[in-house]
Amino acid sequence: MALAPVDRPDLPEFMTWEELERLPEEIAARIELWEGRVVWLRRGPAEHQEFTNLMWSGLRRCAREYMDREPEQCWRVHTETNIFFGPTGKSDFVTPDFLIHECLPEPYQDVRAHQVLLVGEVLSPANSHSDREGKKARYARAGIPWYWEVALKPHESAIATVDAHVLETGHGRLPTGVHPLYPANYVPAGRWIPADSDAVSTDFPFPIRIPWTDLQF
Repeated sequence: MALAPVDRPDLPEFMTWEELERLPEEIAARIELWEGRVVWLRRGPAEHQEFTNLMWSGLRRCAREYMDREPEQCWRVHTETNIFFGPTGKSDFVTPDFLIHECLPEPYQDVRAHQVLLVGEVLSPANSHSDREGKKARYARAGIPWYWEVALKPHESAIATVDAHVLETGHGRLPTGVHPLYPANYVPAGRWIPADSDAVSTDFPFPIRIPWTDLQF
């Protein structure tokens, strides 16, 4: 998420959603709550916001084309929308750069993790490995089926790669006494590089084809 610079106030390590709502909007918009723990979102460059919007536009078009052919399916594509974990409560949430979720029965409702089909993050040079892996683990633990990463080139306003990951809930054979660190994780299911193809193209989770020309800054 690309946000304007703001001084970080001295906040407690843990907060509730109700306490977060009492903060000024420019402060609250830069915070996620991970099981109540305050996690500050990093500021991204202008390219971060631009490529987030371009991915949203491409996925939204593909979702609409799919729904025209399969009217019993109903999906919504958004950017920077909170995903709340658990069936109730709001003090545990993350804000992906883009996401696809099932249509909600009423407008202005909160999006819960079990309603989400795909989440995506646009990775700029400001993102650290620990930031990325921590958030990915939360998506996997919530059972979100698809996770996408859009990596930007470090010295050029362009996309380097788009990677798709699918949720794996089972595990391979492990040595006796060895247990996986996470109960669920993502495995690579697709990679697209501008030099190798003319589009981001896949049949999963529904037919998607976004030409690279639609993803130019």
